[in-house]
Amino acid sequence: MKNAFIINAHEAYSFSEGKLNATLVDIAKVNLIQKGYEVRITTMKDNYDIEGELSNHQWADVLILQSPVNWMEVPWSFKRYMDLVYSAGMGGQLCNGDGRSRHDPSSQYGTGGSLTDAKYMLSLTLNAPKSALNDASQSFFEGKSLDDLFWPMHLNFRFFGMQPLPTFACFDVMKNPSIDDDFLRFEAHLNQHFAIPAS
Repeated sequence: MKNAFIINAHEAYSFSEGKLNATLVDIAKVNLIQKGYEVRITTMKDNYDIEGELSNHQWADVLILQSPVNWMEVPWSFKRYMDLVYSAGMGGQLCNGDGRSRHDPSSQYGTGGSLTDAKYMLSLTLNAPKSALNDASQSFFEGKSLDDLFWPMHLNFRFFGMQPLPTFACFDVMKNPSIDDDFLRFEAHLNQHFAIPAS
């Protein structure tokens, strides 16, 4: 059996209650349980315990971060989660500092990760249309990809030694949604990248 830890980073607003992100979490949960995974979930509304969250990260073979894109990054409540949980894990639970030491500061920065056997996947929802990205003629993102935009988040998980799975995204979710198609694509994405664990 493999272990999957899902974090729902959504922060509720009057114009965005979080139903889409919650449904994507539910789809992932059902899909992975049917494949034989054990699943744990944390949301930003939970009264989470720092040590418990560190334990969830250490327990997981794969972590799925389900998050809306708020002002080009994760919501503030997940940033707070990172500041609390990830800072507390720098003594070895998530990483051994930055991989260097005062005795040998020449070691490469960012090589102290303790979760080298784990993978992670970003699953993002955003108002921007897919056409706004990966196209140099689009003035705002200037040809950048969604993974370019979320490069700091990729670096956070790389800091722990984790390996990426391909990012999933639901685009244009407020102005021109295609939610049923998004759900089908998400199922297909999970089926492609999450194998049935060996018994």
